[in-house]
Amino acid sequence: MKLIFLDTETTGNEVGKDRLCEVCYKVVELAELEEDGELKCEYFKPPLPISVKSSSVTHITNKMVVDKQAFADSQMKKDLEGLLLADENDAGNVLIAHNAKFDVAMLEAEGLKVPRIICTLRTARYLDDNAVIPEYGLQYLRYFLELEVEAQAHDAAGDVKVLTEIFKRQFTKFKESGLSAEEVIEKMIEISARPSLIKKFNFGKHKDKTVAEVARVDRNYLEWLLKQKLETGEDDDDWVYTLKYYL
Repeated sequence: MKLIFLDTETTGNEVGKDRLCEVCYKVVELAELEEDGELKCEYFKPPLPISVKSSSVTHITNKMVVDKQAFADSQMKKDLEGLLLADENDAGNVLIAHNAKFDVAMLEAEGLKVPRIICTLRTARYLDDNAVIPEYGLQYLRYFLELEVEAQAHDAAGDVKVLTEIFKRQFTKFKESGLSAEEVIEKMIEISARPSLIKKFNFGKHKDKTVAEVARVDRNYLEWLLKQKLETGEDDDDWVYTLKYYL
């Protein structure tokens, strides 16, 4: 089994509209998790302009990609397609990403199928039983967990390095419960396949209160928030699932 640690940089954050302009990944055998895989990073010319907002975060400009090939025509797409294709003799390799549904959506927009996924954001929420961690963004976890990683934030290569260390930390915690390496992977895939149950508010008038507490004292707020999420069509299935659960 191969683990494919991957990050994309994109023209913006709107799923269904925006497209990737950089991909970075590395492949590690499950049995050799502590080994450093080779980072493979490449810029691509997207079919629409990179937004100024996106450039301000990623520092990738339209000038930088104007002479690059499209991802659809690239060798990297062919390589990833081969890696992600499930082998008839086993369950297949696993893509690992943080907030994986976004990266997967970007890959699927390019025609790639991603059958087996681990989302380190959802597994981070799952492992944080007591809601000790205020936020679950990749870089927040990097510093909250005091990970020693030489990496630039909002850079695909740097994000893959941080992603790898977060995954290793989570993998170790799951193994402490007595699971084998293969059982850990399957459990992480199972957790990643369903919405997360969010335990605490990190915004709004109930910031730092648990959702369970707010459900007891201000049920109307949860009903209002759920209505907002559903009416605006926000791509926020974790919050929708959480609010429906507590209501």
